[in-house]
Amino acid sequence: MHELGIAASILDSVQAETDRRPGSHISKVGVRIGELAGVDSDALQFGFECLVKDTSFEPLELDIEAVPRMQRCPCGNEFRMTDYDPRCPACGEFMTQCVSGDQLEITYMEVEE
Repeated sequence: MHELGIAASILDSVQAETDRRPGSHISKVGVRIGELAGVDSDALQFGFECLVKDTSFEPLELDIEAVPRMQRCPCGNEFRMTDYDPRCPACGEFMTQCVSGDQLEITYMEVEE
């Protein structure tokens, strides 16, 4: 379950931000997870809650945004890839490029001063 390691890394980032802002408290952290990242959002949420419980981070919340896989065609069309079919629905081109859906990133932290 690598989601627990990801949750721990998120908390490390929260701690680093808290250290940069003495006297502050972070109440919420948002993450963006692409469908190609190989992360189970429910397992991440559960692991995060377990790590936060009964610590100085409590009641820190985790907000997860799921990002679909998007492809870009040489014709300029961007589309959501479905059924593992990379063909462009506009022109039928097979050689399209993945432009989103593989990210795993912290997008924001809500800081209370």
